[in-house]
Amino acid sequence: MHQTMRVLVTAGASGIGLTTAKAFAASGARVFICDVDANALSTALDAHPQLAGTLCNVSNEQQVIAMFEQAHRTLGGLDILVNNAGVSGPTALLEDIHLQDWRDCMAVNLDGAFLCAREAARLLRKQGSGSIVNMSSTGGLYGFPRRAPYAAAKWAIRGLTKTMAQELGPAGVRVNCICPGSVEGERMDRVIAAEALKTGQTEAQVRTVYTDASSLRSFISAADIANTILFITSPQGARISGQEIVVDGHTETL
Repeated sequence: MHQTMRVLVTAGASGIGLTTAKAFAASGARVFICDVDANALSTALDAHPQLAGTLCNVSNEQQVIAMFEQAHRTLGGLDILVNNAGVSGPTALLEDIHLQDWRDCMAVNLDGAFLCAREAARLLRKQGSGSIVNMSSTGGLYGFPRRAPYAAAKWAIRGLTKTMAQELGPAGVRVNCICPGSVEGERMDRVIAAEALKTGQTEAQVRTVYTDASSLRSFISAADIANTILFITSPQGARISGQEIVVDGHTETL
């Protein structure tokens, strides 16, 4: 594999994506990020000049193709895709979910993952090496009440990962997915606020339910996820492929 890793991180302007991009850059990799949020992208690139990046809505096929072309030119190739982009989707019982809200959630979480994985697979197969990390969730392992579109999409990511690993393994390309538990940060704060509004509980009560769902009684940090990604894409993880790696403090209940 190329001596200096060339890494693309989707939704890399904040949260898990930015933390992962910074961790790769700190390890000596060349890193390209994309994001749909122009302000967040500009802020991230200004604050971290070692990163390169561009705007991209991963659910838009033409934007994804153009983004990969730009990343490939900028990095001089590609070794690792961190397929991180995703949205929380609506918080509602299944019978109250509008079809368009369902489709919007699927478009980013599943269609976007497919489109980015497809472009990366084309490059990495030709190269004969590389690694793809898809982002699933514990919601994709156990289900998630009032989050049906999100859970369905994240469950599908696991099937996508297994199939990609089977298809790309003979070409020397590894594919895994990460299943984070509740990750502390602004996105989880929004999920908690939405659930509190829907259920009539306080945000503190909802947060306690999430915390108590794991045996370690804690949320996960973005750094926990980034460290796992760096390990499984490194030479130390050279025989790890087709796996669902759960980083959740051990989910006991949901």
